[in-house]
Amino acid sequence: MKYLHTMVRVRDLDASMAFYRDALGLVEVRRSEHPAGRFTLVYLAAPGDEAAQIELTYNWPDENGNVEDYGSARNFGHVAYAVKDIHATCAKLLAAGVTILRPPRDGRMAFVRSPDIISIELLQDGPALPPTEPWVSMPNTGSW
Repeated sequence: MKYLHTMVRVRDLDASMAFYRDALGLVEVRRSEHPAGRFTLVYLAAPGDEAAQIELTYNWPDENGNVEDYGSARNFGHVAYAVKDIHATCAKLLAAGVTILRPPRDGRMAFVRSPDIISIELLQDGPALPPTEPWVSMPNTGSW
């Protein structure tokens, strides 16, 4: 058995690409359009690691322009990525307008959410970094 990918449904493909690609730094591995089924699939991976992929499934609006409501997505756990510098990664995300829900106060773990409320866990690759500001005194925001 081999892990292939995690699929999440997205409501706004442009907003999701801005989050996963532009803010989080994943790279697009492949994309396919399916006009007959009225959906688009986009596969993304961490740079240099195409083995673990996330599949964004965008179901096109219906003929009236309505987009399916997928709910709060809390029944889905989370996607986790190891990062080289959790402080720098969170600073980059914060600068991109992403809310840090659980800051890396411990220098090891943080949580953010995608535009579709998918929880993303960020874990420091290797030993925890020394606790530092602004993360140490930043409170949790919302839930993850």
